[in-house]
Amino acid sequence: MNADPIVETSPNVTSGSAVVISCNITDPQGPVMGHMWKKGDKTLTSDKEMTEYTAYKIGDVNGDSSGVYECIFETKPPVSRTVHVTVKPHVTAYKKSEHGNEGDTGVLICKCNSYPPVSQWTWYKIINDVNEPIINGTERFIIKSSGNKTELRVANLDIEKDPGKYACNATNELGTDGTTVELRVRSRLAALWPFLGIVAEVLVLVTIIFIYEKRRKPDEVLDDDDGGSAPLKSNPPNHKDKNVRQRNAN
Repeated sequence: MNADPIVETSPNVTSGSAVVISCNITDPQGPVMGHMWKKGDKTLTSDKEMTEYTAYKIGDVNGDSSGVYECIFETKPPVSRTVHVTVKPHVTAYKKSEHGNEGDTGVLICKCNSYPPVSQWTWYKIINDVNEPIINGTERFIIKSSGNKTELRVANLDIEKDPGKYACNATNELGTDGTTVELRVRSRLAALWPFLGIVAEVLVLVTIIFIYEKRRKPDEVLDDDDGGSAPLKSNPPNHKDKNVRQRNAN
């Protein structure tokens, strides 16, 4: 009969501290041919040691390393047990600063990859250094939370009311953590400024070309008039030579 392994962990598993998690099996049904440690579908270590004790060291306990670990004894059949490494939430913002155009919907996102999962998310609008709670479904606010991610949607952004700092807080059985997100709202015309700038440049260029052409045309007309006003000079008939030829003929 397989005995349940005895799982030993450090007494206080907190963010930033190292911990050794271990499993010990007593009275296995057959010889132990090795061990394996897994987290989810990922194999962390494996060996072929024939001992009834195995351990795994976590160098830095934080949100990324927290979770459910599994120790496996290579017996027939294999015996496995789980070890839970838990930390309080560590909240991060998807973006520390979000931008939205007036009239659009602004979206603020926070996430937390700590274990155990977040049991409650809360959002606040920071006004004069005071956290004012945001209630889901009130005014233009919609909050969507699922596990370790939360999303605050602000519909029909108002350039006067909505800009500022917002706070998101996460709570699990070990504590609470939070962070802030800055929301900036741009005028409706903000998106048009690049286009208007290009139009202005084109208008300036067209104006310069028009002025240049207008100044150049009178000079061309004047040159044409000068060329046509001077009559072509031709030698007058030589009547004297004609009279001489007539006298000689007589």
